[in-house]
Amino acid sequence: MEKLKEATLYEKLENKRVKCNLCSFHCTVEEGRMGICKTRANKNGVFYALSYGRAYGYSIEPIEKKPFYHYKPGSKVLSFGTPGCNFSCLNCQNYFMSQSTKEIENAYREVKFTAPKEIVTAGENADGFAYTYTEPTIFYEYFKDCVEEQIKEKKEKFNVWVSNGYYSKQLLNEIMKEKKLDAARIDLKFVSNENYAKVCKASLKPVIENIKGLAKSKVFIELINLVIPGFNDTEEQITELTELIKGIDKKIPLHFLRFYPYYKMQGVPSTPDETLEKALKIGRENLEYVYAGNASIKGGEDTHCPECGKTLIKRRGMDIIENVLTEPFCPKCGREINLII
Repeated sequence: MEKLKEATLYEKLENKRVKCNLCSFHCTVEEGRMGICKTRANKNGVFYALSYGRAYGYSIEPIEKKPFYHYKPGSKVLSFGTPGCNFSCLNCQNYFMSQSTKEIENAYREVKFTAPKEIVTAGENADGFAYTYTEPTIFYEYFKDCVEEQIKEKKEKFNVWVSNGYYSKQLLNEIMKEKKLDAARIDLKFVSNENYAKVCKASLKPVIENIKGLAKSKVFIELINLVIPGFNDTEEQITELTELIKGIDKKIPLHFLRFYPYYKMQGVPSTPDETLEKALKIGRENLEYVYAGNASIKGGEDTHCPECGKTLIKRRGMDIIENVLTEPFCPKCGREINLII
């Protein structure tokens, strides 16, 4: 049986209690109990990461699927996650993975243990690794060990997170200090704290603070916003979102995505094309790189030069149809493009 992995970024308190400092919930956990994510347990005053190494969902796929459009376009990533999540989103598309630890006792034990060395071997034919499907924050120790294994084996790969951005200040500082994370795609779900609480059982402020922090770091970031009818689809809400991002950095790529009824929000209709077209128009008035995904909006997935308007990368879904960039500069006007080749 695999030895349990002691968690990082936690404090030992009196009476065998511990305080987790991995995400912004900062759970205080009594002996014999778990935190909100139900993947970390206090055993006799020591905190353990129960889902460490319990990876599944393996798939080598285009990085555009994450979606990343400005980080290593056309590259392939080995995607995987572990059971559990610190959020409880009512519309989660991977709920059978993310919410399993909250709904099934010891759900992580149902997943075969995969050592970091095996992950690196599985990604031999990929350009990098995407920690995704569930929240990478809650399997941070596993992420670190997978990167360490890449370094040990002298594998020149990149590592990206598909994340809700709910890191603690301690984790954000460690991410920037350790420099093991190359890029993060963060889900900025709402500009309303009320909707964050209602749909995700979380809050807005930590996400904003972490986007600001990463924007100042060496970690490349892209954002998505799932446009949900009745929650964040009005012109005012879309404008507020794009102006918020503009206030941080107007060069940050933003993806508006179509919502589909799922999990506990099956009574909400899918996003109409007209709403995505409106979001795309508003977004491109405020930001330099804005996209509409999960839909067939003409030009909605193409990258244009914000200076002269030249089409630089033409896409259809996850496929790149044309890419004129050999360096991050517009070949027509010379404008520097916020993109990592």
